[in-house]
Amino acid sequence: MRFLFVGDSMTIGCPGDFTWRYRMWRHLEASFDGPYEIVGPRTALYDTAAGAPVSHEYADPAFPAAARRHLAGWGEGWLHMAPVIGPAVAESRADVLLVSLGLIDLGFYTDSGQTAANVRGFVEGAREANPRVRIALLPVIPNIRAEEDAPFAAEVARFNELLAKAVADLDTAASPLLLATVPDSYDIHKDTYDGTHPGPSGEHKLAAAFADTLHGAWELGARYAPQDDRSLTANRPAPHGTSKAPGPPEQAGVTA
Repeated sequence: MRFLFVGDSMTIGCPGDFTWRYRMWRHLEASFDGPYEIVGPRTALYDTAAGAPVSHEYADPAFPAAARRHLAGWGEGWLHMAPVIGPAVAESRADVLLVSLGLIDLGFYTDSGQTAANVRGFVEGAREANPRVRIALLPVIPNIRAEEDAPFAAEVARFNELLAKAVADLDTAASPLLLATVPDSYDIHKDTYDGTHPGPSGEHKLAAAFADTLHGAWELGARYAPQDDRSLTANRPAPHGTSKAPGPPEQAGVTA
C-alpha cells in the first residue's frame, strides 16, 4: 500500500523539524501489517533562509530517504495542489492520501466557498489518476490568526463545515473519503512553536489524527502510540523566518 502525504508548511517542515510525516512513518513501521511505501515527488524541507525547499536537515538523520517523500509546499494550499494531484497520484501510484490543507488558502487566496470548490477539484483529479484512491482529510487546525482575528476564525469554521459536506457528498464505496478529527487537546501555545507550525508534541497529535482515522475506519495499522523519544520534552524555538511565508503570503501568523 502506498501512502502520499499532502500539505502546506505544517507538513513540509523546516530544517531541524522531525515533521508529522516522520511521526507517521514511525507509526507505520511499528503497526502496519503488510508491505507499504511512502511516495511522492518531493523529499526536502523548506529552508526559510534560502526561501526554497532545499534542506534535508531533518531532526533525525536516520529518517530514511525513501520515507521522506511527500507532496507538500510552503505557502501552498488546495488552490495549488488541485492541479498537480492527478499527475502526482499517477506517477506514484498512491493508494492512500493523507491531506492537511486550507489555512494558506483562507489566509491569502480564496474564501471558504472557493476553497471548498478546490477540494472537490482535488478529489476529482486524484480519482482520475486512481479511481480507487482513499483520501483522509484534516480540517484546518487551530492557529494563531484564528485566535486573534474573529472574522478569519469564522471563515475557518465555515470552511471546515464545507469540507465535512464535501467528504459526505463525495464519499463512495470504490473511493472512500474520511474526515480526520483535530484532537481536542491541540493547543497552539503548547503544540506549536509560533502559533501555527507544530512542534514535537503537535507533530505527534497530527500523526495521531490520521493514524486513528485510518485504523478506526479502514482497519489500517493500529491506534497511534507515540514512540518514546526525547523530542517531547520541549518544543524548539521558531527557526529564522517562519513568521513569514514566501511569495505573496507575508502576514505573520498564517504561513502555512
